[in-house]
Amino acid sequence: MSPSWSSLVHDVDEIAADWRSNRADRQARRALDPADFTRLADAGFLHVAVPEDMGGLWRSVAETTRATSDVLRTLAAADPSVALVSSMHPSVIGFWLAQPEQSSASWNEQRAAVCASAAEGKQWGTITSEPGSGGDILRTKTQAFPDATDPAALPGAAYRISGDKHFGSGSGVTSFMITTAVPDGEDAPTLFVLDVRDRPWDGSAGLQLIAEWDGVGMAATQSHAMRLDDCPAIRFDWDGPVVEVTLAAAPLISVLFTAVILGVLDEAIATAKQQLGAKADTLRAYEQVEWSRAELDHWLAVQAYEGALRAVESGDHTQALHATLRAKEAVAELAEASLGRLSRVIGGGTFSRRSPFASWFEDVRALGFLRPPWGLAYDSLFLTSFG
Repeated sequence: MSPSWSSLVHDVDEIAADWRSNRADRQARRALDPADFTRLADAGFLHVAVPEDMGGLWRSVAETTRATSDVLRTLAAADPSVALVSSMHPSVIGFWLAQPEQSSASWNEQRAAVCASAAEGKQWGTITSEPGSGGDILRTKTQAFPDATDPAALPGAAYRISGDKHFGSGSGVTSFMITTAVPDGEDAPTLFVLDVRDRPWDGSAGLQLIAEWDGVGMAATQSHAMRLDDCPAIRFDWDGPVVEVTLAAAPLISVLFTAVILGVLDEAIATAKQQLGAKADTLRAYEQVEWSRAELDHWLAVQAYEGALRAVESGDHTQALHATLRAKEAVAELAEASLGRLSRVIGGGTFSRRSPFASWFEDVRALGFLRPPWGLAYDSLFLTSFG
């Protein structure tokens, strides 16, 4: 039976409540539990990236972004790492969904196959960033060479690609990942799909683990660094500059990532308020001010998020592109500031790994470094300021 938004929201609320009851154990994790993603798939989460006419929940960027973002916001309040990895699924398939069907039969076939894979329970992720790229996925040094001998798992031209990648969030739990490379004989990069199902990480099948993720924030995302060496891949079948696709999907991606961090901040504020409520009348003047400013930061972050969603829902892509990027960077700064204030009010205990605030503080810092990271984000903000 096809999922509905009401059933998905109900099930995600139950899942989040269950995960929240086991918060200490989850915050101590340094790896993902595949059972979490099976549970989300069973609830219908993967169908947020499947069009309605294929039995899914997706309508359009304007119509589906809010509902998807709110689901991720709920999940992030319970487990930020799982929520962040989950956000990659609609973000990545968004490169196909943000563009309508075209006259090209091959594009339509590939788009339908990608969405069908999600309907079948296949989770998508990304491993596009490269060392030294500054987070710009189009500044890739990875090379791609045509390969007519290897049958493709999805419609599209088969290639072999080689290069170093990092931040492959969800490594080990995803079925497909996208990446970027420059095709042989061409100047501009484009997107490729990696079929990572049951692919070993010892280099024997084109994928070698270089470094396991050991980040202090989003610690359990398994954002491993990998070396691609003649790794089988399928070329993205868009007939035109890939920047057209990345810009079309950018508002969706920005809001989804923002929703994850806002969910963490929601939970931190709620938990701090519960802890401080019994002794609110004993707080020092400085602590009272810092608490009030922490709440204000949270309120402003919520307004930025709502403003971004309204811009997406307007259907004006230029407005949405600028608004969602502004919201993402604003929430990144506000969330980090708010968690810092909460830590100062609650005290030195927040420096302990036993305190949830220690993990949350590092988790919210992730948004500023997510696509696009700080430098690239502000380049884009400046450019979009003038249309």
